[in-house]
Amino acid sequence: MRAFTYERPDTIAAASQAASQPDAAFIAGGTNLLDLMKVEVERPTHLVDVSRLPLRNVSETPDGGLHIGALVSNTDVAADSRVRQHYPVLAQALVNGASAQLRNQATTAGNLLQRTRCPYFYDVAMPCNKRKPGSGCSALQGFNRMHAILGASEDCIAVHPSDMAVAMAALHAEIEVHTPSGIDRKLPMSELHRLPGQTPDRDTSLAPGELITAVILPPPPAGRQVYRKVRDRASYAFALVSVAAILDVGDGKVRGARIALGGVAHKPWHPEDAEQELVGAAAQAESFEAAGQAAVKGAAGRRDNEFKIPLAQRLVARTLADLALAKGG
Repeated sequence: MRAFTYERPDTIAAASQAASQPDAAFIAGGTNLLDLMKVEVERPTHLVDVSRLPLRNVSETPDGGLHIGALVSNTDVAADSRVRQHYPVLAQALVNGASAQLRNQATTAGNLLQRTRCPYFYDVAMPCNKRKPGSGCSALQGFNRMHAILGASEDCIAVHPSDMAVAMAALHAEIEVHTPSGIDRKLPMSELHRLPGQTPDRDTSLAPGELITAVILPPPPAGRQVYRKVRDRASYAFALVSVAAILDVGDGKVRGARIALGGVAHKPWHPEDAEQELVGAAAQAESFEAAGQAAVKGAAGRRDNEFKIPLAQRLVARTLADLALAKGG
């Protein structure tokens, strides 16, 4: 690990200013950043410790949603009675995401900002455009079983690893951000992460020094919710494909649907075509199969990950069908 300087600001504004300098990075739980520093993938020269800032509360918003501070641990979010009752898809995603030890340490903002687990990104001996722009993408011709089938480019086919982010995308969450200039802004969850394009080294739309201070969940959506994750082993592993689904059914028809996929793209994937396919359709197998096909529209597999396309299609269809058949669904 390379030498670095360290500070622990007392205020959000001071933290944002401190991290706006070149090669600075925020640190809170450190569950991803420290690993990356040890293998010299990340080389910050200055760490800004935000772990003592007053961002550990979960509170209700005036419109009936939830305001989740950036430093609330994954354990505390998953255990919150309001989350379990009104946003079960989020609680399920968190519990499926990591061991209890990691959930105790990992923070809400840190979970959203974790970097890809592509093995070529972690191996500094291999070319990787995300780590070193212009060097190439080893995964294109290498072992790419875990990699993207949607939204990828010839510069990068890595996937985003967060389970929590997928659930938040389905819930239409907003991200609250404090900028170094002192301005607070909000952006939809869908705009936080970027597709790789020709600049895969930029994971998010955040500028240097911009600090996530909270995630805002809107009022609970109508219908039943579930998070499902297909992985290589039942213990904690990253998703081959996951889905966060919310389905509102009445009088035998679909009144509303929200779908987000994980493990398939550089960001939580929101298949709007699949949602539109469902609204007004009969709540039956044919409709859910059509939605599954629409969810993977435009998907392109590589040598080792082509199986993800039919897997994602079937996972969406089966999950929706189970929601429709569930008691009270």
